[in-house]
Amino acid sequence: MNTRCASRLAAAGLGFAALAAAAQTAPPPLPPEPAGTAAFVLSANTDGPLTPTTPNPYSYGRPWIRVDVKSQRLTYFDGWGLPVRHYEVSTAKNGVGELKNSYQTPRGWHRVCERIGDGVEADTIIFRREVTPWKYTRALHEQYPNKDWILTRILWLCGMEPGKNQGGDVDSYERFIYIHGAGQHVAYGTPTSLGCVRMKSEDVIDLYERTPNGTDVVIEENG
Repeated sequence: MNTRCASRLAAAGLGFAALAAAAQTAPPPLPPEPAGTAAFVLSANTDGPLTPTTPNPYSYGRPWIRVDVKSQRLTYFDGWGLPVRHYEVSTAKNGVGELKNSYQTPRGWHRVCERIGDGVEADTIIFRREVTPWKYTRALHEQYPNKDWILTRILWLCGMEPGKNQGGDVDSYERFIYIHGAGQHVAYGTPTSLGCVRMKSEDVIDLYERTPNGTDVVIEENG
């Protein structure tokens, strides 16, 4: 074999060796793909502990409200059942019960059937379901200490369980059971009302913006 042929064979051998070495080397990583919704959700679920959900047991997939009388807390859940907001409230000082004139907070499933107070300022007095031009103040409360102030917003509840909180002498709507704003004098976290669910004005505004007519509400005695 002449010198020229030997040189060509040696060069070819070096080329094959380079290709073989390249084949055994891991390829460079591909650029990351844009993260879509599914990837974001997967990442959120694996980066930390999952948040427990409590889907609406009355109307699955719909946002809902739970009022827990024992803990004096109201929770708003979104359509997935995620607890979006917790609020301190005040239910009836006479405890729970559905009978007319008992001044007790009714239990069971309800629905928001009327909303009063769109856009009015915090602490605006609502009298007999009519928005007035007057504002609640501590000084006004001191003049009328026994007044059951209804302020800012009303979510008027209809009972959904015939014979328990709907119809006859146990009808929550006819009893004027509301979730409503109340004054700064209220000891929230303690039962003080005449049957309704009292909330701070800023809290009832926030809840009102989240709850259209038809929102499901359950009032639980031992929650």
